[in-house]
Amino acid sequence: MEAAKNMPPMPSAAEEIKAINKQTVKQKLWAYRKQPLSFLLLLLVLLSISITVLVLLFLIGYIVVKGVVNLSPSLFEWEYNSENVSMMPAIINTVMVVALTLVIAVPIGIASAIYLVEYAKRGNKIVGIVDVTTETLSGIPSIVYGLFGYLLFKETLEFGYSIMGGVLTLAIMILPLIMRTTQEALKSVPDSYREGSFGLGAGKLRTVFKIILPSAVPGILAGIILAIGRIVGETAALIYTAGTVAGLPGGLFDSGRTLAIHMYALLSEGLYTNQAYATALVLMVIVLGINALSGLVAKKVGTK
Repeated sequence: MEAAKNMPPMPSAAEEIKAINKQTVKQKLWAYRKQPLSFLLLLLVLLSISITVLVLLFLIGYIVVKGVVNLSPSLFEWEYNSENVSMMPAIINTVMVVALTLVIAVPIGIASAIYLVEYAKRGNKIVGIVDVTTETLSGIPSIVYGLFGYLLFKETLEFGYSIMGGVLTLAIMILPLIMRTTQEALKSVPDSYREGSFGLGAGKLRTVFKIILPSAVPGILAGIILAIGRIVGETAALIYTAGTVAGLPGGLFDSGRTLAIHMYALLSEGLYTNQAYATALVLMVIVLGINALSGLVAKKVGTK
């Protein structure tokens, strides 16, 4: 009994984990001492991460500080005029443009990716050409898409400055992004899923829609989230196609401005700088809300 009393207390699980972590950190630091180049790369990576986080926090803080004090009920009135410079028509136009663009681009992009990954023969030259083309189109500046949409939809097809012209231009712009992300999501699905489905007697179409697509949904949604962010923040491609008319359009072939163009117009005029900061805050909140909601949906779908 006396020997048992004199024995030191057993460490808890949390203390053991901390001790192991300390040992691994010491081992890593000792390994970096033998490899100074790796240690330098580690410092550069940590520095890059720190700079990125600090810049993001600074931008968010700056917009919040400048925007909150300039928010007012007049900015959310239904009708726009030179006194209230309401952003509500621009918010409605933004939601409409995002919805219409996704309705056009998402089915085409997903269907194209399914064909390229599941139906086209691997190593096909056409698939390689399409991959190079989509990667090239993904890197083209948005103003080039705007000029293309201006020449095609406004001048050639005589749409004028219209919501439909802007939607079609944005659909062409985000199509490569959706295709590439969907392709990578489909390729990440193990081949054993396909082989097991075929072994149970399922056909190609049933395998694609019942096995492969549900497994690739999180990756596909990630691409759609990126596409939504690009649509909401787009200005150059819409100025040349949808125009900058403030207010709600009477139809799809009438001009209208989105929230990003509304903010740009207020700043360019130089008379409504404070309202522009408030618009930037609302735009940031909308983008963060869309990303958070889409991420939540992706997690729920992925768990199912």
